[in-house]
Amino acid sequence: MDKNLENNTKEIFQKIKYACEKASRCDKEITLLAATKTVSSNVIKCLLNHGITEVGENRAQELVEKYNAEFGLNWHFVGHLQTNKVKSVVGKVTLIHSLDRVSLADEINKCAEKMNIIQDVLIEINIGEEGSKSGIEVWKFDEFYQYVKSKKHLNLKGIMTVLPINAPEELYQKMNDIFLKLKKIDNNITILSMGMSDDFEKAIKFGSTLIRIGSAIFGQRQY
Repeated sequence: MDKNLENNTKEIFQKIKYACEKASRCDKEITLLAATKTVSSNVIKCLLNHGITEVGENRAQELVEKYNAEFGLNWHFVGHLQTNKVKSVVGKVTLIHSLDRVSLADEINKCAEKMNIIQDVLIEINIGEEGSKSGIEVWKFDEFYQYVKSKKHLNLKGIMTVLPINAPEELYQKMNDIFLKLKKIDNNITILSMGMSDDFEKAIKFGSTLIRIGSAIFGQRQY
């Protein structure tokens, strides 16, 4: 597995560099996050050897089972987060990508306050307006943005989306437009989390700063 991991990781980094060159961007602008759903702790702890420092889990229980600060990795939460699971995530993760509702903002803020920490978060946007996916609707974004900014123990770093399969380029552009608009009014906004194994090169073209890669690194997994 380690040799496959090495080869796959090298290939991803090469594709990132090429995509950035085509988009007249610097590859240092892109953070590669390894999406580690179903991946064992023994594999995860090897990621640092291959230049990956960021890992993301999308289930709170799996995060708790695998989390190990001694790995030297920055842990992220990238999946739909239930309010009753917040206390098992806050304090462990560098960044929560999937903040999408008032009740969740309240709960994260409350847990962070109890721990006397500031939790970095991203607002998840359902840019494809898919009923099966989480994320706040675009028309609700401005009001929710103001609400999140009002919370003393939340630190909003940017936005995230999970795009539809074979999404048209206009949806990537819409996300980038929101990101650039935010950056003009908020110096704290630095992250556009957009793009996964099948579309990260397109996401880079449209301004993504953080890509979440699973199967392209670890191969197809059984869920």
